[in-house]
Amino acid sequence: MVTARLGGYSLQSRLLVAVTVLLTVFLGLTGAVLDRAFRNSLETGVAEQLQVQIYVLLAAVDEADGNFYFSENLREPRFSQLNSNLYGFISSASEGELLRTSSALDIDYETLGLNHDLAIGETRFGRLRTKAGTEFFVTSYAVTWENRLSPILFSVLESTDTIEAEASNFRNSLWSWLGGLAVLLLILQILLLRWGLAPLRRLARDLKKIESGQSETLDPSYPRELSAVTQNLNLLIQSERKQQSRYRTTLADLAHSLKTPLAVIQGELGSHTSDINQASLVQEQLDRMNQIISYQLQRAVSTGDTGTLARQVNVASVVAKVARTLEKVYADKAVVIKRDIDTELNFLGDERDLLEMLGNLMDNACKYGRGMVAVSASLASTMPPRMSLRVEDNGTGISVPDRERVLQRGVRLDTLAQGQGIGLAVVVDIATSYGASVSVTDSPMGGASIILEFDNIRIAD
Repeated sequence: MVTARLGGYSLQSRLLVAVTVLLTVFLGLTGAVLDRAFRNSLETGVAEQLQVQIYVLLAAVDEADGNFYFSENLREPRFSQLNSNLYGFISSASEGELLRTSSALDIDYETLGLNHDLAIGETRFGRLRTKAGTEFFVTSYAVTWENRLSPILFSVLESTDTIEAEASNFRNSLWSWLGGLAVLLLILQILLLRWGLAPLRRLARDLKKIESGQSETLDPSYPRELSAVTQNLNLLIQSERKQQSRYRTTLADLAHSLKTPLAVIQGELGSHTSDINQASLVQEQLDRMNQIISYQLQRAVSTGDTGTLARQVNVASVVAKVARTLEKVYADKAVVIKRDIDTELNFLGDERDLLEMLGNLMDNACKYGRGMVAVSASLASTMPPRMSLRVEDNGTGISVPDRERVLQRGVRLDTLAQGQGIGLAVVVDIATSYGASVSVTDSPMGGASIILEFDNIRIAD
C-alpha cells in the first residue's frame, strides 16, 4: 500500500505540466508573431519616411554645367548634420557619385555598393550591408535627367541602429509582459486545479474515515462526474460488510450446529457402551458434522447476486429435484409432494441458494406434516414481476404467536424432532440477501404455509 502511494503520480502535477507546455508554446508563438509584426511595422514606417526624403532631395537638387548641387536648404535637418544616421546620395551607373548630403561626408561611397539596376521611375526599398559590416535601410529611385546618358539614382540611407534598438526594447518589454502573464496564468491554473480537484481530495479523506471506522458510507453529494464512482464504492462497501456479517453469522451457526454432535461424542466416550456401538455412533456424528461444515462453508460464499449477469434457474426443475429426493428420504412415511409450478418462472441467482431454501422448507413440511406436502409457484404481480412461492403441509400448523419466533435463529417448536432450529433462519437469511420476504400463514390443508415472495425473477419467452 505504501509503495503504491509513493510510486503513484499526481493528476494536478500532470495537468500543471501540460498547461505549462501549452502556455510556453502558445505565448512563445504569440511573442514571435507580435515581434515580427512590430518589426514589419517599423520597416514599413521607415520605408515611407525614406520615400518622403527622396522627394525632398528631388525638390532641392539642380544641375549647372554638368554638376549637381542643392539649390535650396533641405527641409530635413538631419541631412545637414554629420553622422546623423540619415544620408542622401545622387549617382549614376556610368559616372558614379554625383552629389551627397552634408551628413554623409564621412561615408565611403565605394563601400556602399548601391544597386543601379532600376528601371526609370522604379522605387526600391531594402537593407544594405557595407563591406565594413554597417547595415542601412535604403530607398532608391531612378529618374531620367536631360543630357545624361544613364538614369540618375536618388538614394536615401538610414542606419538600422535606431530601429534595431527600438525593436530590441519592444522585444524585451514584450517578453517581460508575456513572462509575467505566464506566471500569473500558472498561479491561476494552480488555484483552479486545486479548486477543481478538491472533490477528489475530499473523496480520499472520506475513504480514510471509512477505513479508520469514523464513517460508514461516502457522502452522496459529489459532482456528477464522481457520483457513479462514489455510488459504486458505497455498494462495494455495503457488499463487503454484508459479506463480513455473513461470515460471522456462518461461524456462529457452525459453532451452534456442532455443539450437539460434539456433546453426543463426548457423552458416548464417557459411557460404558460397547466399542462397536460407540464407534458406529461416533462415525455417525462425525458424518453429520462434516455435512454441517460443508453446508455452512457453502452458504458463507453465497452472495445473493441478482444483477443482470445472474443465472436464470428454472423454479419447476429445482422443485422437482428436491421433491424426488425427499420422497425417497421419507419413503417410510409415504409422503406425497404435490407440485403446481408455473414452468415459465425463472429464479435469478445461484441455484444452490434456491435448493437450500426449498430443501429446508420442504424437509420441514415432510418432517412435521402428515404425509401431504404441496409446493406452488405463480406470479403474484406482473408490474413489476413478482413470484409467490408456497410450501404447505397437512400437519398441526404453527400458532399465530409462534410465527414470528419460529423464523428466528435457534428456535425450535418441536424439541423432540432432530434439528438445531436454524433451518428457517437460514431460509430467511438467504431470502433477505435476494430482497425477498418470508411469511407464515395457515394452509388450507390444515398445517402451516410458508410463503416466499421474490422480485428477482424472469418470465421465460
